[in-house]
Amino acid sequence: MRRVTTFPVPVGVATPNTNGGSHHPPPVPATTGPAAAGSSTSEPFRTEFPFELPRGYLDPGGTLHRHGVMRLATARDELIPLRDDRVRENPQYLTVVLLARVVTRIGSVTDVHAGVIEDLFAADLAFLQDVYRRINSEGHTRASIGCPDCGHRFEVDVAGGRLGES
Repeated sequence: MRRVTTFPVPVGVATPNTNGGSHHPPPVPATTGPAAAGSSTSEPFRTEFPFELPRGYLDPGGTLHRHGVMRLATARDELIPLRDDRVRENPQYLTVVLLARVVTRIGSVTDVHAGVIEDLFAADLAFLQDVYRRINSEGHTRASIGCPDCGHRFEVDVAGGRLGES
């Protein structure tokens, strides 16, 4: 008697069908956070994250822009700047080139390039570096905070809003 062993097929992998072709299973919605780890709570997979700059970008016309959007970085976003001559001459410039690739909008400015990032106030540059790190390593912009008086734990969104808003 011949024994047949079957293995589960990963989602998205083509499997043979009875007609000799391939059967592609329907796509499964991606999730992040607890759902990705098997929890019953699910959040939709996000690729863009809104933020509010602490100081704001002051454009050449004198308009202050504070609200913006950053997208998740791809491997290409992290590799291409390494070939940039400005980065080769000054490795600290990597931050500027990388942020220019992933920040898609600051206020009404949609052409966010290295020059725009260079003109940010230092506090805003540091803020965007933190948002980049959070969304690309943790997948969100929330931070767990504990009250120093009572110890109660709660979450805040560090990507924006005025003090006390989340």
